[in-house]
Amino acid sequence: MTKPQTTVTAIAGDGIGPEVMNATKAVLAAAGANIAWDDAVAGAEVFRAGIATGCPQDTLDSIARNGVALKGPLETPVGYGEKSANVTLRKYFELYANIRPVKELPGVITPFSGRNIDLVVVRENVEDLYAGIEHMQTPGVAQCLKLITEVGSERILRLAFALARAEKRTKIACSTKANIMKLTEGMMKKVFERISPEYPGIAPSHVIIDNCAHQLVINPEQFDVIVTTNMNGDVISDLAAGLVGGLGVAPSSNIGDKAAMFEAVHGSAPQIAGKGLANPTALLLSAVMMLRHIGDFEAAASVENALYVTLEEGRDLTGDIAPRGTGGGTDAYVARLIANLGRKPTTVAAARDYAPLEMPHWPPGTYAIAAASREMVGLDVFIESEREPTNLGASLVMATEGSAFRLNGLTNRGVQVWPPMGGNTFVVDHFCARFLLRKPLVGEGVAEIADLLQRISRQHRWMHLEKLQTFGGIDGFTKAQGEG
Repeated sequence: MTKPQTTVTAIAGDGIGPEVMNATKAVLAAAGANIAWDDAVAGAEVFRAGIATGCPQDTLDSIARNGVALKGPLETPVGYGEKSANVTLRKYFELYANIRPVKELPGVITPFSGRNIDLVVVRENVEDLYAGIEHMQTPGVAQCLKLITEVGSERILRLAFALARAEKRTKIACSTKANIMKLTEGMMKKVFERISPEYPGIAPSHVIIDNCAHQLVINPEQFDVIVTTNMNGDVISDLAAGLVGGLGVAPSSNIGDKAAMFEAVHGSAPQIAGKGLANPTALLLSAVMMLRHIGDFEAAASVENALYVTLEEGRDLTGDIAPRGTGGGTDAYVARLIANLGRKPTTVAAARDYAPLEMPHWPPGTYAIAAASREMVGLDVFIESEREPTNLGASLVMATEGSAFRLNGLTNRGVQVWPPMGGNTFVVDHFCARFLLRKPLVGEGVAEIADLLQRISRQHRWMHLEKLQTFGGIDGFTKAQGEG
């Protein structure tokens, strides 16, 4: 029976990108994948043409139309352009899940060879510090907002569980820094613990992210699926790739509700571009993930197994993975891969048996969590001042006499400095003044907040504020180090 044809947007990318893309297309065609390629551009040449995002509208339209893209490496320019083209694509299509398989490859020798490493890192891909919301608070103090949402956490967690089911994996570890960032990182941990019972047969666990990195080096075999927040995932996915040979052999996918992009995560290697030396393994394995995404499990298994056979035999490999002095070029490697289609490896397990990934359904709309009750109990006002903490505290106490608020304390980079608690805090010109209400307010307290800011502004420069609220009687804010 003829396979249905799937149209895929192909973005060759920069440097060695065109070479690894052509190699991948050739292997997929030989494996019988029925794909029509819709070639598009992004990256360096687009930046040079003056398009600050690195992605022309034609490319965005192609991905929107096809819903699937295969992408080679893209350069991020220094000194011109805005966001990287990679970030543009992830944000534009809300590709909220970054999936990074990490599997030992035969013949690719690392200090961890023989350990049978086979795990997947699932990274939330659009929230956290990577929302990119930054401000200069003072000339010498910068701020980056770390945004973690309950629904964003649930989206990535449910996808991680669905992936475990599709790949017949039995364990999933949620890795956060919830011991320190109890509200943000703690959000993901809380949601993980809430939904885990809905997935019987998959053993859940939680591991602090620094311990996760530690354990990946000491005992990587213990992991099956690791799911984590954006910045944590960025770090440990590269760490995990290093266990099995590095980014040159590491596949990746970025998945959202309406589009999926499969990409090599290595660089563009301009120093070898055009010389016929590029290694297409990372993009080829990414294409294997793509084939499974579109339902062509037969071609995916054939390509993956041919790759294992080629690597275990060690013939015609590219120079970066060949035994010293025996490396060849891209064309010979591709020819050998094609010749090995239909074979299965003998020294490692053949391709895993996959089932379709059942993506959780998230209908469009603005997601909101209703609070059983809420109350504003105070205000944090961030102040730029060169005064000593004792002097600043006294000034703010006087300024707020007769207002709806009283000064509860001053902190500097998260440590209480007024009332003084001793210790040896290095103080900069960025203070958080915590004001608590003298009595509950009726309404939103707009007039009272405006009055407080006017009082502060008579002597001090403030840059932003945060409401201190309780939700369902639980504090929606943390206390500073040393705060009573």
